Amino acid sequence: MRWDGISEFVYVAEYESFTRAAKELSISTAQVSRQISALEQRLNIKLLYRTTRKVSLTEEGRVFYQHCRGVLDGLDAAEQAVSNLQSKPQGRIKLTAPVTYGEQQLLPLINDFMVQYRDIEVTAFLSNQKLDLIEGSYDLAIRIGKLSDSTMMAKKLSRRTNFVCAAPAYLEKYGIPSSLADLKQHNCLLGTRDYWHFIEDSGNVDTEKNLRVSGSVQYNSGHSLVDAALKGLGIVQLPDYYVQKHLASGALVSVLDNYREPEEGIWAIYPHNRHLSPKIRLLVDYLAERLA
Repeated sequence: MRWDGISEFVYVAEYESFTRAAKELSISTAQVSRQISALEQRLNIKLLYRTTRKVSLTEEGRVFYQHCRGVLDGLDAAEQAVSNLQSKPQGRIKLTAPVTYGEQQLLPLINDFMVQYRDIEVTAFLSNQKLDLIEGSYDLAIRIGKLSDSTMMAKKLSRRTNFVCAAPAYLEKYGIPSSLADLKQHNCLLGTRDYWHFIEDSGNVDTEKNLRVSGSVQYNSGHSLVDAALKGLGIVQLPDYYVQKHLASGALVSVLDNYREPEEGIWAIYPHNRHLSPKIRLLVDYLAERLA
């Protein structure tokens, strides 16, 4: 209600004409007149002198006009600021991602992104826990594997594959496993869980299988497990971004490829009811392009 009649009053004061103000506002002259009359009644002040030939401000009208003009200028500035945000992404992005993937793959790309977009700031919290985006006020989360939360929107950024591998020297000494049962005879280098993921053919139907394994090493560090495998301590199962370069160089050899589980998706997720701002959309598209 407090805004009613303000724009009409300012336009009439500047054009000194109800007809011209109505034309500029794309409304009828009668509507302009009604709005200003209602404004004067609400303020209990006469703002305009009206004659058949001229419209002019009263003393109170001049004071009120100066303040109203400033308010409308501020509104124009606010709209322009929002428009600038649309055309020139800026501001802070708060995201969360898994620790190792974030360190190795994600944050280096985000650093490259920020070199290009200096007006964007990023706060990243790396955690292997699935944090609540709403409660933590996160704009974005990077998740790996199956998505279970249907309240979130998701965009696939990339995919990963788990490899079972070992150093050539270890395989030469202890043999190459050809079945899942053979792993019982091998030293399996464990991470935070004591089982590995596989796909097994059960009557022409591939079924997922979690196989419990054991060994002399259990680390909660993928880098340390890679180091142990490279030094011939045993067999390890790790995502491709840990072992890819070592498989390419021959320092590690992939085994049990027939049992390798399907690729897992790597996703950017964000709240279903939250509109993606230009800065978030820009980052998501940037990551999708470079991680694909």
